Amino acid sequence: MNNRIVYLLAIIILMALPLSSLAQQQGEGASGEVLTLEEAISLALRDNRHVRNAQLDVGKTEDQAAAARTFRLPKFEFNALATQNLTGLDFTFTKGVLGNYPNVGPIPDRDIKLGTPLRPTAILSGQVTMPLSQQYRLGLNVKQVELSGDIAREQLRSHEQSVVNEVKRTYYAILQTQSALESARQALRFYRELDRVTGDYVVQQVALKAEELDVKTKLAKTETEALTAGNQLATLKDQLNQLMGRDVGTEFRVSPAPELSWMEVDVAAARTRALESRPEIKEARLRVNQAELDRRLKKSEYIPDVSLALVYVSPRNFNDFVPRNFAGIGFQMKWEVFDWGRKKHQLAEKEKAIEQASNNLREAENKVRIEVGAKLRELQQVRQALRVAELKQETARENTRVSINKYKVQAALLSDVLQTQAALADADYQYQQALLAFWTARADYEKAIGADK
Repeated sequence: MNNRIVYLLAIIILMALPLSSLAQQQGEGASGEVLTLEEAISLALRDNRHVRNAQLDVGKTEDQAAAARTFRLPKFEFNALATQNLTGLDFTFTKGVLGNYPNVGPIPDRDIKLGTPLRPTAILSGQVTMPLSQQYRLGLNVKQVELSGDIAREQLRSHEQSVVNEVKRTYYAILQTQSALESARQALRFYRELDRVTGDYVVQQVALKAEELDVKTKLAKTETEALTAGNQLATLKDQLNQLMGRDVGTEFRVSPAPELSWMEVDVAAARTRALESRPEIKEARLRVNQAELDRRLKKSEYIPDVSLALVYVSPRNFNDFVPRNFAGIGFQMKWEVFDWGRKKHQLAEKEKAIEQASNNLREAENKVRIEVGAKLRELQQVRQALRVAELKQETARENTRVSINKYKVQAALLSDVLQTQAALADADYQYQQALLAFWTARADYEKAIGADK
């Protein structure tokens, strides 16, 4: 009877520490700040390096768009050519080259040969060019760069959604691992006490040596499980710190899992929302627009380039007969009359690119529909599994209560009490796992429908 009382005392100690006290015990045993899921998401969106790089990509496209707009404005150019003449510049004015006038005669009246000595010379020139017919093509270029900016913004949203999903999954994995670790610690407390009592019984020849070895084996196995869970927990915390963009060694504690909530969602409504919100779909649509705009850009090359030009030229250190300055204003045109069919083939290539982009859009839409349906069905499955785990937990608690009451009146064996207590601990652990699996599945579903947070 005394032996049974000792066993019962060990069982009561174990039952006094249910898995529901996990968060409190973790808070007492761990150091660092208490990090909520919302705070983790906020830190990740602010400091995650992949998100920061995506934000920089958006900034780069904005700079590119601003640069593209400058090509529509007048272009100011200055050129300077300084040379050392290696050969002389000889000019010959033949007799009468400037005309033959009555009463004057030919000018000049004889052949005149002038030369420039071998000395340094320079030609300074400036030009102001205002594109005219190119404005259409330049405007299309600006729109093309702006579309690239829109694509970069959708890629940023995609990175943010992926990071939020990874943060949620890692956060819930930490909670799951803590649940497993606490379950192992509770089992360790029980098996250590049982090992001590069994050792005394072996000395007193009340228990067999095989029973003691069986307890020691279970104790060693539980110690291994606790070590594995502790190492996994440390790794997950390092990964969460990495996602949040801070030092991986930063200590923190997580808050308990949120209360269970459920919203009924129709598959058709979820797919419609996903097609409207998913950044991949918006990016695919933008790429179709980009391909169509690219075709218009290529087609605009058939238009001749016409510009308004103001030109100024000033030769330096030449002979006096060379003009000192020259200035003029007019139109400048450039037109490739014959291109051997190059533009025609390039336009055909752009048409094929439009068809490819349209095919990619339809493919992306179908993948999103499939993913949303799969994630919603998975969410329904884990919700049902959670209900089963909750019923098992309630059943195990009632069985334990009945078994202990029977044992008190000697209507049940100690082995029955141990078995029901082990079943309760397992049911508590499975419920925690099912609850956190539900939140993980919900996080995947929210990402599938394009939710930002």
